[in-house]
Amino acid sequence: MLIYHNHSDNIFALAWSPDGCYLASAGRDHTVRVWHALSGEDVCMYRAHSGPVLSLAWSPDGTRIASGDTAGKVHIWRVPNGERLSVYCGHKRFVRGVAWSPDSTLIASGGDLGDSTVQVWYPDTGQRLYTRTEQYRIFAVAWSPDGQRLAACSFAGGVHTWEASTGTHVCSYQGHVSPVYTLGWSPNNSALASAGEDGHVHIWEDLTSNVLSTYRAHTQPVKVLGWSPDGALVASAGEDTVLRVWRAYTGEDVLIYTEHAQWVRALCWSPDGRYVASASGWVVHVLPVL
Repeated sequence: MLIYHNHSDNIFALAWSPDGCYLASAGRDHTVRVWHALSGEDVCMYRAHSGPVLSLAWSPDGTRIASGDTAGKVHIWRVPNGERLSVYCGHKRFVRGVAWSPDSTLIASGGDLGDSTVQVWYPDTGQRLYTRTEQYRIFAVAWSPDGQRLAACSFAGGVHTWEASTGTHVCSYQGHVSPVYTLGWSPNNSALASAGEDGHVHIWEDLTSNVLSTYRAHTQPVKVLGWSPDGALVASAGEDTVLRVWRAYTGEDVLIYTEHAQWVRALCWSPDGRYVASASGWVVHVLPVL
């Protein structure tokens, strides 16, 4: 297990590079840092945000990072030199979620309090494809691995999915009874995991909303989750400070990690599925899973 102390304030977002070599982290100190995942060596630091950075996503082609901040702006910049390519100003404030399409041609971003929109746009031009306004306070957005659908979760307790190219509604999931903070698609596109204030992680089928399994081991709200690249495992964590890795469809615990001193605000899997990175307070923990 490795621990990195790169930031000077709370970390809100993590993303692993597609080639598995680097981690990006972002937070309240207004910076995004890129570092070698298994050594902690700094590669670059992006300082152009004027406020706390709440979300980030690495483009699937590995060349760019999108990072969203409390001012409602999404910055697109090049890795590893930190060159700013563009700034998207479509949100009013609090860009809580950012997701690239699998072909790196589009971005979906979601706004929290004071915005409450999901916007889909072209990163090269900033031209908006469409906006969705059905949900109140967007906490996370996710693009399906096949590029066909998008999902977003909100304060109102629901998860909506829709056709990514048109914005046409596909499905609503209302299995949670309180705000939903995090979600993710299974690698085979058939299921989603979602979790939130109620402390439960639900695995459910996109097109039918049928619940496939529910994980109930957390004792406080779950703030972040992620599927392993092979779709067999889910990692989840939140306000109980415990990172749990478990089998997606049986709930069997694979790993229980209790070394975080504060609640966990971000996590991500390495592309090869061997490691999970998680952030609490000012530090990032990288631990082997298999």
